[in-house]
Amino acid sequence: MDICGRKGDKTGYSRNFFAMHPYRTQTCGQLRLADQGKTARLSGWVHRKRDHGQLLFIDLRDHYGITQCVIDISSPLFAAVDAQRLENVVTVTGAVVRRSDDTINPKLSTGEVELKIEGIELLGAAETLPFPINVDADYPEEMRLKYRFLDLRREAVHNNIVLRAGVIASLRRRMLQQGFTEFQTPILTASSPEGARDYLVPSRLHPGKFYALPQAPQQFKQLLMVAGFDRYFQIAPCFRDEASRADRSPGEFYQLDFEMSFVTQEDVFAAIEPVLAGVFEEFSDGRTVAKPPFPRIAYDEALSKYGSDKPDLRNPIVMQDATEIFAGSGFKLFAGMIAKDPAVRVWAIPAPSGGNRAFCDRMNGWAQDQGQPGLGYIFYRAEGGAGPIANNIGPERSERLRAQLGLGDNDAVFFVAGQPKTFRTFAGQARQKLGKELGVARDGVFEFCWVVDFPMYERDEETNQIVFSHNPFSMPQGGLETLENEDPLRIKAFQYDIVCNGVELSSGAIRNHRPDVMIKAFAIAGYSAAEVEARFGGLLDAFRYGAPPHGGSAPGIDRIVMLLADTPNLREITAFPLNQQAQDLMMGAPAEVAPDRLKELHIRVALPPPAGKAGG
Repeated sequence: MDICGRKGDKTGYSRNFFAMHPYRTQTCGQLRLADQGKTARLSGWVHRKRDHGQLLFIDLRDHYGITQCVIDISSPLFAAVDAQRLENVVTVTGAVVRRSDDTINPKLSTGEVELKIEGIELLGAAETLPFPINVDADYPEEMRLKYRFLDLRREAVHNNIVLRAGVIASLRRRMLQQGFTEFQTPILTASSPEGARDYLVPSRLHPGKFYALPQAPQQFKQLLMVAGFDRYFQIAPCFRDEASRADRSPGEFYQLDFEMSFVTQEDVFAAIEPVLAGVFEEFSDGRTVAKPPFPRIAYDEALSKYGSDKPDLRNPIVMQDATEIFAGSGFKLFAGMIAKDPAVRVWAIPAPSGGNRAFCDRMNGWAQDQGQPGLGYIFYRAEGGAGPIANNIGPERSERLRAQLGLGDNDAVFFVAGQPKTFRTFAGQARQKLGKELGVARDGVFEFCWVVDFPMYERDEETNQIVFSHNPFSMPQGGLETLENEDPLRIKAFQYDIVCNGVELSSGAIRNHRPDVMIKAFAIAGYSAAEVEARFGGLLDAFRYGAPPHGGSAPGIDRIVMLLADTPNLREITAFPLNQQAQDLMMGAPAEVAPDRLKELHIRVALPPPAGKAGG
């Protein structure tokens, strides 16, 4: 549809009207008061229509913004403009005019002007929409993902994807400024024990064998260090066949992967801290960003003070061990637990300004809703501690506890008891709940910290075997001597996490670059030397030809953008995510493959029996 009257002199339009670019002279976010009196041509989507009787208004939207366009009922084009449906793609031409003072829209960058429509052309007609684009409302996720190309037109989601692009560009620029060189590592590779299932790709040329999509470029980036490239990075796609979580999509995610040679742990921190702080400052939108250097918190300390290895430092509440206060006390429940089992501890969780019975009882009820037996407490008045526990342990112990925690009048303290490994997670949740309920946790800030000194190994509760706690390629603190002489469960590794506002952005480590140390480290975790050679022979061989000490990390881009966009779900900051069942509803993936293609790949599909039917 072409409704610009382009049949020559009858139109009365100037020659310049038709000499313009066929689609636009400006974007829908560009026109300003200085453009008043000019003729402009805009292209975009019909965002809104408003019929005011004598005047019809169209809000025209493109990637850059919105411009209000107007036409008078007396215009011969009025019917054609009125016929446009929402989300039609049109080109509009006309004069830029100043809005009257009472119609200026300060919420739009173009809000002081409007375009008086003198020509309109339909470029792409829109059918009836499955959901409105111009309404900020929640729609079912399945619908949003099926019509993701429409969902991405919505302002909030569109802005999130633009933010993501800006963050990636900023990270890349800052890494280059830090002296890193960008490399690309293979997508088709071999399986690696990264802690999740691999996505496998069958080989047509090698029947019965499979490639794996990389869970991370771990071995390749270490090999780049062995090859003499001193500082590597890439915006790396990673693939893990795992269940969906709010902070990780099934399928793929992206990370700022980097590695450095001849570095200590502190060198790694010093390199990446200004990059992270800088990108958060750039996109903080007025929020406060912690300045480097970021605090270093030992893993064991993080668990005991915050109940988590991902501490949220916006919350100033710090837990303390109060076991000695209760040992041999009149509070028989805790005292008896302590006497019976030396592994039992009592943790105290301060609650500033929480010192009233109604609040304490409400927290106790919350704990029971979480499946706990309750949450004991003491609240303090000028005359001392109050409540059943205070009455049982007596004033002397109550005051010792007050002094230890630095509590004042109208403050309270809550308690959890048992073996820390059983109650630690709940204690951390209680700390976070108190911080929010009492209003002491700060909003509008980004607080970073490093969690360091992770255990090298842990015991698998199901198999009772010693397994790697984190990255198996980490250097144990103390090296080979520690591996040969120390209890494995007491060995610490040069492993570290960077955490922001309680969200783990990445794990990293100083790598184990010595073959003898690596073989011993894997032996403790149950791998034979032959198996290590078979699975990681490429890396081991490289190390045998002279490997530098090296280390790195890989902050998650999805999680960085989630924090900056202030959204808890990564599907809001990913252009084309899978749903929670790892399906692409828009493209129809995963899909069945034709039998001849399976035959070519030497694959026979063995489907599980239907639900409720046993196999024969």
